[in-house]
Amino acid sequence: RLHLVTWNVGTASPPPDVTSLLQLSSLGPTMDMYVIGLQEVNSRITNFLSDMAFDDPWSIFFMTVLSPLGYIKLSSVRMQGLLLLIFVKHIHLPFIQGIHTHYTRTGLYGYWGNKGGVSIRMSLYGHTICFMNCHLPAHMENTGQRLDDFEKILEMQFEGENIPSPLDHDVLFWFGDLNFRIADYGIHFVRESINNKRYSLLWEKDQLNMAKKTEAFLKEFREGPLQFKPTYKFDLYSDVYDTSEKKRKPAWTDRILWKMKNLCQNASKEGDFSEEEQTISVTLNNYVSHMSYGISDHKPVTGTFGLELKPLVSVPLVMLNPEGEWSAEHDVIICYSAVPEFPSSAWDWIGLFRVTFRHVNDYVTYAWVEDDEISSNKNSKQVYMSAAEIPDMGGEFLLCYYSNNLQSIVGISEPFQIQPSTTSVKKDLTQEENSWMQKPDNLESHDE
Repeated sequence: RLHLVTWNVGTASPPPDVTSLLQLSSLGPTMDMYVIGLQEVNSRITNFLSDMAFDDPWSIFFMTVLSPLGYIKLSSVRMQGLLLLIFVKHIHLPFIQGIHTHYTRTGLYGYWGNKGGVSIRMSLYGHTICFMNCHLPAHMENTGQRLDDFEKILEMQFEGENIPSPLDHDVLFWFGDLNFRIADYGIHFVRESINNKRYSLLWEKDQLNMAKKTEAFLKEFREGPLQFKPTYKFDLYSDVYDTSEKKRKPAWTDRILWKMKNLCQNASKEGDFSEEEQTISVTLNNYVSHMSYGISDHKPVTGTFGLELKPLVSVPLVMLNPEGEWSAEHDVIICYSAVPEFPSSAWDWIGLFRVTFRHVNDYVTYAWVEDDEISSNKNSKQVYMSAAEIPDMGGEFLLCYYSNNLQSIVGISEPFQIQPSTTSVKKDLTQEENSWMQKPDNLESHDE
């Protein structure tokens, strides 16, 4: 289950609550992956430089919301105001490899990154998936420029050997503030149609829908029905369309589309294809806007998808677990084994993470698999971790094996408990006694 968000945030700070945006209170099964594409993230030069050194406020905000729920930030890419974030449930980490990011500037003839696209690609259970967050040129008359820019973004290549181009991935998701407008109709007709919820009257004059009929490179992209109000342009903190002097005509600028690589090839030959050939399918379950968010003149749009995958990779490259009972009082041992074809490296490491860790560098401590090895045989290896590195307070933790060659986590243990050290337990009890001794006088005593 994949939940995809696109939102032009108009340089605003994150809102107080994103429960409905991320569908966190829905009664159905939880999401496996969140893909969040933002445009117009505050990109003043000072902000941008500090964000390059540290995570930007939006990344920190989403990590703070999602990490307690068992999601880790898998990858992110930023280009000025464009930001793309991907979060996944822990359980899927060993099956996601080949993560690469890229950005393409199209503003000011390719020299400026205020417009363009940011992309993240990966192999998910052996299937190639690419996510592309774009911010295309504004204004009614720039349809041609929008199409040219998107074509240029599609032509980009990820760095690395044997990585397919965006269009050669099994699934390509394309989303963002694509800035396509509603042509021909006047503002009064458009607003009247919206007020009467007769959105279908406007679909045929939507510039993206029109382009999909004429442009060969767009024909294979699919989109859910636009059964929500156009998402641009609103007065801030309201659901009232633009009342400024400009009185912009409403438009579905914020969109989510996808394209299957094999669907078109197989379908064009046979009209349909057999179960055997179809190793991946995409179902759109929900395509909606979220009117309650008012921090920008755009409303966010989300698409909830079901990805059905026939796993081409079903066994983690590395299996690992803590040996025996772990305590903060003594050195501990990690046991792991790798599949025969695993390309290990002297720079591989095993990290100890809290179960609510935010990203791959959010470890408590780590051990080098070669330097800290204490025994090895054909089936398994053991690595030592010093008690001095383990948190005194103990708690619930995970072990993750990070592959330097694959630049990703390739093995993850079940959650396990580390017992606190006796000194920390004593310290806790002493603090508790002290707080009890300092009990306010106005509390009645029940000893009498």
